[in-house]
Amino acid sequence: MKKTFTKAEFRRFLLARQGLTGRRRFRGEEGALAFIRQAGCIQFDPIDVCGRNAELTLFSRTAGFKKSDLYDLLYKKRLLFDYPDKELSIIPVEDWPHLARWRGTAKRNLADFPEAAALCADAERFIRENGAASSSELPIKGRVRWNSAVHWSGNWHGETNAARAVLEQLYSEGRLVIHHREGSRKFYDLAERCIPPEALSRPDPCPELIDHIKWGVLRRIGAIGALWDRRSDSLLGIWGMEAPLRRRAFAELYEEGLITPVRVEGIPAPLFIKSADIEELRGAEGFSPDRRRCEPLAPLDPLLWDRKLIEEVFGFRYRWEVYTPKEKREFGYYTLPLVCGDGFVGRAEAKRAGELLRVRIWYEPDTRRTRSLEDAVRAAMERLARFNGCEKCVYEDGEQGLSAPSKA
Repeated sequence: MKKTFTKAEFRRFLLARQGLTGRRRFRGEEGALAFIRQAGCIQFDPIDVCGRNAELTLFSRTAGFKKSDLYDLLYKKRLLFDYPDKELSIIPVEDWPHLARWRGTAKRNLADFPEAAALCADAERFIRENGAASSSELPIKGRVRWNSAVHWSGNWHGETNAARAVLEQLYSEGRLVIHHREGSRKFYDLAERCIPPEALSRPDPCPELIDHIKWGVLRRIGAIGALWDRRSDSLLGIWGMEAPLRRRAFAELYEEGLITPVRVEGIPAPLFIKSADIEELRGAEGFSPDRRRCEPLAPLDPLLWDRKLIEEVFGFRYRWEVYTPKEKREFGYYTLPLVCGDGFVGRAEAKRAGELLRVRIWYEPDTRRTRSLEDAVRAAMERLARFNGCEKCVYEDGEQGLSAPSKA
């Protein structure tokens, strides 16, 4: 393998690995499942402006994907489940045993909340006898002091709804799982009814902390395509992750032949890829990107998990401004980065409004706006409109779009 790759070559490798350029290799429901298994998990976020984050992540890669495909995989076929991982995530069911550390911590956490602990058996009994239930069906009233040990749920400074706290506690422990959702409402059922027995009974495959961290690091490298051995937002959610253990994990994965360091022009630190992906990287040298295909990415897309890495490799700076006050936003409330060819060409703000998808486009200052590029962007927005059940797009600033502020 050559010693150093250009940034253009490495960009092509990352986009091809993600299934974001060329012919779509992920197709339908099976393709959606295959991509989630490749990534290890995809993030769930409830905000729905033009599709939820997980839906958009699969839409950008999977030919023929429908929103219902994801929920069939989650709540009918039970090949996926919801649980904290890279924040709140959707995870392949075979990874259930690997999250035993989270569940054990949640179980120990209950000792700090005796009021909630006293209600757990009642809640579990009710669900066993009556089936899946949300907090409104549970015959538990009032408020208790409780907060989760594994995700942002509960109240760290006071009391919270008792029924919701008990359900979230049992969910955190793995005694309950999310059975289905109705809008923002979650319905819980016994894990033994939803998780296959072979996954439910299997012990933690990584009882030693360093083995668990190595599993997590390798998984995140696979999710993005490459990572460096440094602090990274992409490594959030890996239990026990501290700098010395991270460095040890990278070193041992290299010694075991599971990851390979790669040099990229202009980036001082080596980037590590999965050794299994070396041939795909070699192929990127002669790869010709398809500039007719444009894809909008979800704000929490796996490719964007290390935004500093993306800025280094692609020269594209992205910040999710959904929680930024309106007067301080550089772009829009819920903007989607646009990938075309071998890089990012801009971003789009798309909002459902009845039967219309209202769109605003910002092109990057260095993007050469050809007719074919603008056709590809329009085609992507029309697909997004259909994905959201809208009849057509309306461009708020004209179809040609705006130019992004200069980086200078």
